[in-house]
Amino acid sequence: MQALLGGNRRALAKAITLVESKLDSHREQAQDILEQVLPHSGNSIRIGITGVPGVGKSTFIEAFGLYLISQGKRVAVLAVDPSSPIAGGSILGDKTRMEELSRRDEAFIRPSPSEGALGGVAQKTRETMLLCEAAGYDVILVETVGVGQSEYQVAGMVDFFMVLMLPGGGDELQGIKKGILELADALVINKADGESENLARVSRTHYTSAMNLLRHTTFWTPRVMTCSALKSIGIDAVWGMVMDYYFQAVEQEAFQAKRARQNRDWMHQLVREMLLTRLTQNPAVKELLPVLERQVESHETTAYAAALRIMDQF
Repeated sequence: MQALLGGNRRALAKAITLVESKLDSHREQAQDILEQVLPHSGNSIRIGITGVPGVGKSTFIEAFGLYLISQGKRVAVLAVDPSSPIAGGSILGDKTRMEELSRRDEAFIRPSPSEGALGGVAQKTRETMLLCEAAGYDVILVETVGVGQSEYQVAGMVDFFMVLMLPGGGDELQGIKKGILELADALVINKADGESENLARVSRTHYTSAMNLLRHTTFWTPRVMTCSALKSIGIDAVWGMVMDYYFQAVEQEAFQAKRARQNRDWMHQLVREMLLTRLTQNPAVKELLPVLERQVESHETTAYAAALRIMDQF
């Protein structure tokens, strides 16, 4: 325990392995550790990063991570990826993408578990985040792979949610769901270098007006920025923006309130998942379910009536 709190990487990796294990005995051990580290967690800034494939997420995370280290920060990079590496899902599964960052003592890179339902992967990422904070990492970058449900999960566990974009007219906005733009605290147009520099400037104007059309209920107006991760241009400005957000959030007393809300929502989500697991494992329900499924399929009973019978068994 002391080794973990002292920032020992091996102790941290071992604790994360317990969190990710499916064995009940390991889960119990992991929960014990999490209860103990809880008072030592919560001292980092958690940043979610997403973007369409090909936007240069790995390059951006490496450039951003190295910049933060140069500012005296310790950085942990985690991924939420419910897909398997065989399907080409996990970007972090291959650490060679972040060669320089992964060699630095001040950085800790952890791919997501390569299997499991999104809810399970997200839970492990949340718990891993607490362990990294207890081990003294100041900035936690949570990368989501692909565009879809994982964005909502990640936005629900971070302080600041960033969407990386490619330079190009307003067409790219069509490819990104409105819901994801509503989650974004910032749009960052990467690859704003060379011939794409002017295009990136035009895109910035397009995106800014698109963002202004969305209703944002908080104190923060989402910003649109350009950067080049490859040439490390504008990376400092992106961090400056995150710090602006942080100081405004603390001043408005919105920072801790957001985290408290996230924890509460997370508890409710876990209750729902645990109830469903208990329900499907109940012997009486197991026996009745196939019968009711057939009756619903053949219009012998309504879905509602069948659901009520299952709940009565429970």
